Amino acid sequence: MNELIRKIKEMDTTCISDAMDKLGLPGGLLGIKPLIPGSKICGEAFTVHYIPCGQVKGTVGDFLDDVKPGQVVVIDNAGRDYCTVWGDIMAVTAKKMNVEGTVIDGVCRDIPAVRESGYPMFSKGYYMVTGKDRVEVDAVNIPVAVSGVRVCPGDIILGDDTGVVAIPRGMAEKVLEVAQTIDSTEQKIIAEVMKGSTLKEARAKLNYHHLQTKE
Repeated sequence: MNELIRKIKEMDTTCISDAMDKLGLPGGLLGIKPLIPGSKICGEAFTVHYIPCGQVKGTVGDFLDDVKPGQVVVIDNAGRDYCTVWGDIMAVTAKKMNVEGTVIDGVCRDIPAVRESGYPMFSKGYYMVTGKDRVEVDAVNIPVAVSGVRVCPGDIILGDDTGVVAIPRGMAEKVLEVAQTIDSTEQKIIAEVMKGSTLKEARAKLNYHHLQTKE
């Protein structure tokens, strides 16, 4: 699995997304962007599910002690933008633990300190209001939803400046294979254009318009 993750990390989210389109797999996590430009992550998902608090208040972050080095924390906070579920303490701790990164369907906070830590954060934005006494963790390592896409524990998460994709674990090798073919073809198109072909000619020659078409 480590070798597979290494090879997927060499790709970009665009080629992986195109490969998933060709295979008929949903994967793009709409609205999720890196907090630190230039961040790139790839690893197995450690999933976390949040719900609104009841009269008895639960906790928001103790799950971090169970995350393994190289995993990506994937938090389903249902896109809530009125309270945060990740800040500087968790970022610094995760960095020390060699966690690969965090993806939040929601927002984070403590932006200057998180950026200073260098920890890769991907979220739908940021806001200062705490999630304490507003939301709580009700389960970890269960199937969750991020931007309407199902993410299961162990799925492969790839994130870069363009966004984040979630690859079903059982399809990861096939997705990589198709993505590599797409990337190679696109590089050939660029080479044809650089040699003097028109874009239309180069695309037609290499069947560009059907590269991502579902099989």
